[in-house]
Amino acid sequence: MEKLMASATILLCDDEELIRWSLREYLGGKGYRILEAEDGEAGLERIAAHGPDLVLLDLRMPKKDGLTVLRELRAAGNDVPVVMLTAYGALESAIEATRLGADAYMTKPFDLEDVAETVARTLDEYRMRHEVRSIDGVERETGRYHTMLGESAPMRRVFDRLRRLESIDAPTVMISGESGTGKDLVARAIHARGPRSSRPFMEVDCTAIPDGLFESTLFGHEKGAFTDARTQHRGLFESAGAGVVFLDEIGEIGMPMQAKLLRALENRKFKRVGGTQDIPLDAAIIVATNRDLRREVDEGRFREDLYYRLAVVPIQVPPLRERGEDIGILCENFVRHFNGLFGRAIEGLSEEAMELLRTYAWPGNVRELRNAIERIVILHEGQVIRAAELPREVVHGARASFATDCPFLLPDEGVDLEAVERGLMEQALERTEGNQSAAARLLGLTRYAFRYRAEKHGLR
Repeated sequence: MEKLMASATILLCDDEELIRWSLREYLGGKGYRILEAEDGEAGLERIAAHGPDLVLLDLRMPKKDGLTVLRELRAAGNDVPVVMLTAYGALESAIEATRLGADAYMTKPFDLEDVAETVARTLDEYRMRHEVRSIDGVERETGRYHTMLGESAPMRRVFDRLRRLESIDAPTVMISGESGTGKDLVARAIHARGPRSSRPFMEVDCTAIPDGLFESTLFGHEKGAFTDARTQHRGLFESAGAGVVFLDEIGEIGMPMQAKLLRALENRKFKRVGGTQDIPLDAAIIVATNRDLRREVDEGRFREDLYYRLAVVPIQVPPLRERGEDIGILCENFVRHFNGLFGRAIEGLSEEAMELLRTYAWPGNVRELRNAIERIVILHEGQVIRAAELPREVVHGARASFATDCPFLLPDEGVDLEAVERGLMEQALERTEGNQSAAARLLGLTRYAFRYRAEKHGLR
């Protein structure tokens, strides 16, 4: 699939005109071509006639529902990416859709930005699955692992651990890291590259499930187990089979549910709510958290025995401020991505802009960087992104960091900044015997920034 993202075609298959309108306006505004279908039969006709790159498929529609459409697509060998749209409370059907081959599902009402992120991620993952290349060698050379990028030492350590996991069927993996670092990408990479890649990948955001429904979501329930339990319901653990269940933000679940989860993991079996029959737990469990669970244990908010049960294989995803040398490759990738999405031809960023990006602390991590580049590409008209085009908070934050980190005091009489800069560069070159790369490291500059300043001062 070699199409640029700008030419990606999305089929909106939903019987609610308002839903189609909102998705059409938002996704169309992001550069996607949009097709529409008001029911399942019309959806299958559009797919056959136009071959869209992705289908947003409503679960409940007239003529043919979403599950029927999905079954017919997969039975015909059509692997077009499908994101299932389902009403809150229809989780069991969404899980069934994932088992049948849906790539993701979203619960109504949804945030349009979340839909756009899911669409972009699903298209990226489909492209990655269909690329023909020597994956390991090329990835090591280009600083890539699955859909993640990074050349820094912290990210290479993460990638090395993920490569070791490819041949290991670990029962539990714990991914830790701040919000926005890409923990979900790590979880998906573990599934895609591991021994369970052909099995379902079930994801649940622990912050989105009310405490009273969490046990039913994971374990399922029997008919009549509680007031609204009108039918038997299979939970995530049962529906995943021998696949992978990803519990995002595991630190948010309460102590009673922690005890039940621990029991299921220790015994590798569970019961549906209101049931008496033991059901085997065959799925591998990946959890992620932005909390320091070790501290949560010390402060009595997380069970120590559950912590050790989950942290069989721990993976720490570093914050962006600790992998500054990756900002260049990330920006290059994001600019290329959004150029394609919005039909732009931006060549890159100026050295001053890149320095500010590398100096800013990025509290929102890679997600914040991605959103910043997206906003700039949408609004920028030139070929090079300069410092003036960066978000105000980035510029102010970076310059405040420069001021805070400065080890020199400004004399009352002031200084000749050009002379000071030239003098420091001469000292650095003398100390490193003319090695510009080493001199740049002494001054905290990139090799390109050092070379630019050296040429400005006539230094060789």
